[in-house]
Amino acid sequence: MRNTFKDQALETLFQKDGYVQVPFLNAEEVEMLKAYYFDTLEESGGTIGPEDEKYKSQQKITYDFTFIDKNSDYKVQVFNTITKSFEKHFEKYLDNYKPIIANFIRKKEDGGEVPLHQNWAFADEHKCATVSIWCPLVDSNRENGTLEVVPGSHKRYGEVRGPMIKSELFGIQQDIIDKFMIPLETKAGDCVILDDSIVHYSSPNQTDGLRLAIQLILIPKEENSIHYHMDLSKDRSLVEVLEVDHDFYMKFNPWKKPAGDVKRIDSFKYEPFDMTIEEFEAKLNQPRFDEVKTDKPGDLEEVEVQPSIDQSHPQTQSPQPTSDRSFWSRLRSKLSKA
Repeated sequence: MRNTFKDQALETLFQKDGYVQVPFLNAEEVEMLKAYYFDTLEESGGTIGPEDEKYKSQQKITYDFTFIDKNSDYKVQVFNTITKSFEKHFEKYLDNYKPIIANFIRKKEDGGEVPLHQNWAFADEHKCATVSIWCPLVDSNRENGTLEVVPGSHKRYGEVRGPMIKSELFGIQQDIIDKFMIPLETKAGDCVILDDSIVHYSSPNQTDGLRLAIQLILIPKEENSIHYHMDLSKDRSLVEVLEVDHDFYMKFNPWKKPAGDVKRIDSFKYEPFDMTIEEFEAKLNQPRFDEVKTDKPGDLEEVEVQPSIDQSHPQTQSPQPTSDRSFWSRLRSKLSKA
């Protein structure tokens, strides 16, 4: 496992808790980014919802989130501005990481609850950690909906995470919030750097003031980004592993089916399941999934990737490095015995 942080004390704390809190932006940078957000709001294309992708969902999003903006050019502009403002700061802390997604997250008055979740998997988490930098542009506390986490919950749940893959924690969200969440009160300009697999949540903004924050997601520079996709209209137990890049995220949203020409590097069978709160608590004290030894690769037959929908782009696969192929084989083997 490679290091995430340059500083060993931060690395040790991050490996233990799944997050660290550090100083980040100065007051001038905070005000500049707040002004930029409001000055460019008219360029936003509005929020994409499930109905825009002809997907039926009861989910209602009550916060503004750049990633689901209809204007991909605006998303690119936001990404470039945030990355430029954050770069010298994250390079001070992180050990050779590159940004792939940037968001403004705005909670309006009396709204904006972000349900309990884990971020998607963005790279091979057996080799590295991918991280989100969460930086509020106003002082954040429980009253205005600050970030809350379950310390030490990283890499213990949701080994396969993507927008169309049901979380095993879905049925016990409120129990986890009630029993295990801790709020991370954070001053404007300070940040939380968290493992994307940590279980986290934020409550509604219960004040009449602004609650504006930035999220920047990063992966190690040497890693290719991946995306787990399950096509619910075809097979609810088949996960495709896609190799994607920054441009993919600029045009993607949680309800969109990836284009047929996106590179499929593997696939495996996975049956979503439900976890009990007792199982959740027990797992907090068990080894992380990147620490568990697995069977030798190659025990299972390969699962063929489904043909591309767009036949004008026939699917091709390049030979994969042995280490990557071994990882997917190990994952398939482990999941088959879960």
